[in-house]
Amino acid sequence: MRRALVLAGVLLMMVTTGAYAHRMMKLKLTSTAFRYGGTIKNENVFSGFGCSGKNTSPELRWFRVPKGTKSLALTAYDPDAPTGSGWWHWVVYNIPPTVSSLPAGAGTADGKGLPVGAVQGTTDFGSPGYGGPCPPKGDRPHHYIFTVYALKTDKLSVPKNASPALIGYFIHANMIGKGVLVGRYGRKK
Repeated sequence: MRRALVLAGVLLMMVTTGAYAHRMMKLKLTSTAFRYGGTIKNENVFSGFGCSGKNTSPELRWFRVPKGTKSLALTAYDPDAPTGSGWWHWVVYNIPPTVSSLPAGAGTADGKGLPVGAVQGTTDFGSPGYGGPCPPKGDRPHHYIFTVYALKTDKLSVPKNASPALIGYFIHANMIGKGVLVGRYGRKK
């Protein structure tokens, strides 16, 4: 009898742990442009403010999208920017849930490289589209946090020129999962 109870307990633990682990699987975000914690390439660096990159958005891929995802959003953020509030480099939302990647260069200001229905928000550069890294000379390398969000709504209804913070509020209010990829970039004095 005791052996049967122990076996039943072990089986119950295996079933519930497996179910819980499946539910808690995070989205996975990857790129061929850089690995997690790796250096962002010059082609993805901003062109301006003293930087001479190509300002091309990196190729991004994601998988393990949770069930119930009705749309996706993507942000790129530098928490190390010397502004007191960081710097938003890219904001994209209303990405269809069937999309699992964005090609390199998808973040042009006109949005032509984005999936149908996707919208780019205004960044801290003052316009829509991807704006690459360009930290001040001599700063330690900054962290650039790319995040893909699975959302429970098919569309974020935000004003056309909404700030990244307002878009972020609606993203977080509708988030059911997320995946993160962090790249680094710095400039010498």
